Amino acid sequence: MHAAVTEEYKRVVWKEVPEPGYKSNQVLVKVGAASICGSDEHIFKGDFHPRTSTPLIQGHEFMGSVAEVGSEVKGFKPGERVVVDPIIWCGECPACKMGHYPACTKLRLVGVDLDGGFGEYVAVDDSMLFKIGDNVANQHAALVEVYGIGFHACKRAELKAGDTAVVWGTGKVGHCVYQAARTITDNTIFLVDVLPNRLKIAEAHYENVITIDANKEDPVEVIKNHTGGAGVDVAFEVVGHAHDVPGRVHPVRGCIQSIHGAGVVCVLGLADDPAPLVMKELIWREAKIIASRVSHGEMKDAIEHLEKGNLKPEAVISHQIHPREAQKAYEWLQNQPDQYLKVIMNF
Repeated sequence: MHAAVTEEYKRVVWKEVPEPGYKSNQVLVKVGAASICGSDEHIFKGDFHPRTSTPLIQGHEFMGSVAEVGSEVKGFKPGERVVVDPIIWCGECPACKMGHYPACTKLRLVGVDLDGGFGEYVAVDDSMLFKIGDNVANQHAALVEVYGIGFHACKRAELKAGDTAVVWGTGKVGHCVYQAARTITDNTIFLVDVLPNRLKIAEAHYENVITIDANKEDPVEVIKNHTGGAGVDVAFEVVGHAHDVPGRVHPVRGCIQSIHGAGVVCVLGLADDPAPLVMKELIWREAKIIASRVSHGEMKDAIEHLEKGNLKPEAVISHQIHPREAQKAYEWLQNQPDQYLKVIMNF
């Protein structure tokens, strides 16, 4: 088979590699489409080293069809279209024993800690598969994993019908959080960013959304003005590595300032830098600040809403390529972050 192999950091090569073998409880999946994730970009640059090593076949957001099944596999048969949950829990750490698997201290992912979906075939446990309807295009099905992250964040934040919200950061995950939230509440949702083109993408695809360019306006003031001074019910921070903007607070602190009393802040952004907070701003509101990491079964929600046409994957997909162009795609994403969200590889 062929795969887009990260031979060394910052260099991906489309080359022939051995087809993976599979165990009795595993399924060999013929990959149909795969999506480049923000984490993939960091792996490509070497930011995950030493967790990751090269050579590596990346890719944890992908779909395909069942090619072959192991002798113990009962629920799947060749030809069925599937998406893959790439998360592997240890089952032994304190979080796993509590049933809180996304907080697993030894969590691993297909395509990060072992070879993944940027190749023509990948072998995974049958427990990691979800069937998906034929009415969902391959490139849309490849987004199920990241949509699952959006639905999980909404569940963690306990977002409910009628709530108002703000999503700080309109990158790949930010769009998926917004779209997941839109399946729950039809009330006002604000989108905040410092990249104007990302806000234009949102405006072109979404109705009943208020976009805020943090370079031009103070997001907290805009939100307060639109909510009669109260603030929103839920604020999602999906920025991660924040850019300093004169006169603006850090996005996490902005989220706290933008909620009303007893509101919720849900933090998803994976940043290495400290987030300067004034804790009394949280305490005065007697608010909740929680974290959301991956997903925990919410891929089922993503599949259901994709099949029903309730999501807008076209808003997230910026370009589609053959995987032999993976190197070029990483360079696009790195050099033009305001122009590209998801790049899909079609196998």
